[in-house]
Amino acid sequence: MSNPLLSLTGLPPFSQIKPEHVVPAVEYFIQQNSKQIEELLDSHSQYTWENLVQPLEELDDRMNQMWSPVSHMNSVVNSDELREAYNACLPKLSAYAAEMGQNQRLFNAFQQVHDSDAFQQLDVAQQKIINNALRDFRLAGVDLPEDKKARYKAIQQEMSGLTAKFEENLLDATHGWFKHITDEAEVAGIPSSSRALARQAAKEREVEGWVFTLEFPSYYAVMSYAEARELRKEMYQAYVTRASEKGPNAGQWDNSQIMEDILRLRHELAQILGFSNYAERSLVTKMAKEPEQVMSFLKDLADRSLGMAQDELNELHEYARAQHGIDKLENWDIAYYSEKQQEEKFDFTQEDLKPYFPETRVVPGMFEVVKRLYGLEIKEVSGVDSWHKDVRFYEIRNADGDIRGQFYLDLYSRSKKRGGAWMDECISRKRNADGSIQTPVAYLTCNFSAPVEGKPALFTHDEVITLFHEFGHGLHHMLTQIDYPGVSGISGVAWDAVELPSQFMENWCWERDAVDLISGHYENDEKLPDDLYNKMLAAKNFQSGMTMVRQLEFAMFDLRMHREYDEAQGARIQEILNEVRAEVAVVPQPDYNRFQHSFSHIFAGGYAAGYYSYKWAEVLSSDAFAKFEEKGIFDRDTGVEFLECILEQGGAREPMELFVDFRGREPEIDALLRHSGISA
Repeated sequence: MSNPLLSLTGLPPFSQIKPEHVVPAVEYFIQQNSKQIEELLDSHSQYTWENLVQPLEELDDRMNQMWSPVSHMNSVVNSDELREAYNACLPKLSAYAAEMGQNQRLFNAFQQVHDSDAFQQLDVAQQKIINNALRDFRLAGVDLPEDKKARYKAIQQEMSGLTAKFEENLLDATHGWFKHITDEAEVAGIPSSSRALARQAAKEREVEGWVFTLEFPSYYAVMSYAEARELRKEMYQAYVTRASEKGPNAGQWDNSQIMEDILRLRHELAQILGFSNYAERSLVTKMAKEPEQVMSFLKDLADRSLGMAQDELNELHEYARAQHGIDKLENWDIAYYSEKQQEEKFDFTQEDLKPYFPETRVVPGMFEVVKRLYGLEIKEVSGVDSWHKDVRFYEIRNADGDIRGQFYLDLYSRSKKRGGAWMDECISRKRNADGSIQTPVAYLTCNFSAPVEGKPALFTHDEVITLFHEFGHGLHHMLTQIDYPGVSGISGVAWDAVELPSQFMENWCWERDAVDLISGHYENDEKLPDDLYNKMLAAKNFQSGMTMVRQLEFAMFDLRMHREYDEAQGARIQEILNEVRAEVAVVPQPDYNRFQHSFSHIFAGGYAAGYYSYKWAEVLSSDAFAKFEEKGIFDRDTGVEFLECILEQGGAREPMELFVDFRGREPEIDALLRHSGISA
């Protein structure tokens, strides 16, 4: 059997990769890498960058390039066969990573390079890779006695399976429920574009009428616009009980025990390594230094925004009562009446904006924003193999025509595709032995509504912001000028700084000069009218206090769960969430709400005890953008400074150093508060 994963050069041949290729490829690379690492260690008594670190970077890169398309396809074209192959590899990869992390000879070799006179001659990025490696060896338990090393490995293996299962349960639960409607009165209020999508979903299921699902574009349309209160209630209850012991599919894909097990194992892992709790372990690789510092940062933001959030909710209650006769505002009413209140207050709805944000203007307009900021050209390339017919492929070139990066763009939601939006690495930048550069390649994935009835896909302004956010991550990965994969792009970047380039990009979605580039009516290309733009701007911070405390609730819940785990009492997940809500939430939640069962950022992603990173990085991104507000939002000199100080540097230096290089000082919170409409 010829296996495309064994001979990857350049872009992955997605159409040729089959589930049966996955396990043999992973086993082959693990065996080959392990053997070559032993040979490296045996071949030298004096280790250097050239005979140790460089070859290891090559081996890691080779392994990552093989696994990247597999992991990606598991997220975007999931199938039973692929899932089985993917899951079979997780314990193997986890064991290999633990084996390398605890390899005493390898650790000693790195230590020798670090302690040698030659270390001072290495460049900053090379030194950072070695320092990071020594830190990571310790975090992998290289110094532990044998019994604890073995336990560490076992925990890592078990956790890799549990986090994958959490994500699977959420995917299955999301796609395992839908609402079929045949009575037109029930879909009253829902915008025509969303109804068309629901009609298409019904056709795919070979039924009449409309089908609404728990995929976000469909769910959001019902919650924000459906006049039928019972329909909103039914959708809400199905959505907030996904993958739990409650709701319409109670117990079928239940994440309850998985979450308990993940938190128990993380706590044990942290203690084996000498930390009091997993929050302490998590912060070793971040800008923030201790849990107390993070908690006081979150509480400070809560103190500033809680009063405003409560006022906003009171105003919504009063509006629903006075204008619509609703005496008790339920959770499934909040989005609906917020939309109505916004419409009345600012005389516009999100739906009014959609015709002006067709994909055919938004995507090229976003590329034009990047061109004006950094002098880069982005062009589509046809004929590139991908995992789905809707995927497109682009390349980024500089003014001299040199290639800087490439990316796949997968915009639409569909069955068997994980929800949400994300950027991931396909190929990392590195300098090859012959001096040539390996071009960095990114995956950019969203879950927007697909085109229907011959119209282009029409985006909400929130979706435009999401696209800019993910593209910001993509630029961070692709525009790096660092030649070593360990710290090129987003690799090696402290997790609470990794959102800086993504949140930074969002700002252009609000600026008139940029909005003119990314908008144009899908029928006649008419630009977004001034009155509509001004209404959009006026409504920018509508309920921003409520939005702020919701994010703080997630961040404090995450931090407290990992910081306060108690072996005698278990994880106390619901209890801690209830306590956090009592402290910072303004919207009470029904007893059956199981938000935590779908909180994949912390149970299946990289944000464990790190969800605060969004707010932490927003301080950086708001302050960075404030420089453009001072100089001009398309000021090329400032754009080039941001490119050179932040985007090109990857993880080669500490994020605070890079920020100070760009801004001339450390970050201040004022810009974040101003952009959020919160008084300082």
